[in-house]
Amino acid sequence: MITSIVLIRTSTERIPEIAEQIAAIDGVSEVYSVTGAHDLIAMVRVAEHDDLADIIPGRISKVPGVRSTETHIAFRTYSQHDLETAFAIGLDS
Repeated sequence: MITSIVLIRTSTERIPEIAEQIAAIDGVSEVYSVTGAHDLIAMVRVAEHDDLADIIPGRISKVPGVRSTETHIAFRTYSQHDLETAFAIGLDS
């Protein structure tokens, strides 16, 4: 599984509608409205790198109101949730 973090700048008056349209795209697992230089962050999870091209420039960037995107591809995942699950194996509740 390939995970990418997509930072998105949008028309600020349409953030909720744009976020909903992006969230409906296959491969987009979550969309967050955030503070800072970007308006939205989308988490994209796909099986193949080629799928990123279909989703990010092919679909996300074409949503009306999306001004720009910046994509970061994750190398590894470090999650407190995953660590807790791993260390809990074999422990009685």
